Amino acid sequence: MSVASRRALPALLQVDAIVGRLRGAQALAEVTRFLRSEFEHFRWVGVYRLEGPELVLDAWDGPAATEHTRIPLGAGVCGRAAREKRSVLVDDVRNDPEYLACFLETRSEIVVPVREGEEILGEIDIDGTEVGAFDASDDRFLSEVARRIVPAVRAASASGGPGGELPVVRPP
Repeated sequence: MSVASRRALPALLQVDAIVGRLRGAQALAEVTRFLRSEFEHFRWVGVYRLEGPELVLDAWDGPAATEHTRIPLGAGVCGRAAREKRSVLVDDVRNDPEYLACFLETRSEIVVPVREGEEILGEIDIDGTEVGAFDASDDRFLSEVARRIVPAVRAASASGGPGGELPVVRPP
């Protein structure tokens, strides 16, 4: 699956509207909810904020909470994306030794850094239930989403964000 260009611009405008009316972790929670509802191949959507040597989950939307609310930079696909300062797309998580298993049904993952210049502020992490669920169009789209949520990630960081508190489980 992919993000069709005809769907990208309206979705980005909606992300702008969310970030324009909400701040910090509230904005991030609404963005994750919107992305998951808008793109059926986004099974679980999370936004992590970089806090020292860890990624801290600030917002998520999916059928269940993840146990990985704090991820050391040296661990997992999320850690790799932050360390290497680049998007990481894994077609089949069962073939990636760095993958931190969250859900049995997850088969693919894409992680896109949220950056301001060269500084990594956090990342968007999305799981899919099909092998090869993500492609370059997802990366381009999510890179633009990441650019647009910088103010919300900065505000979440300034307020301390949820900081790994147990998130509320949302229905599928």
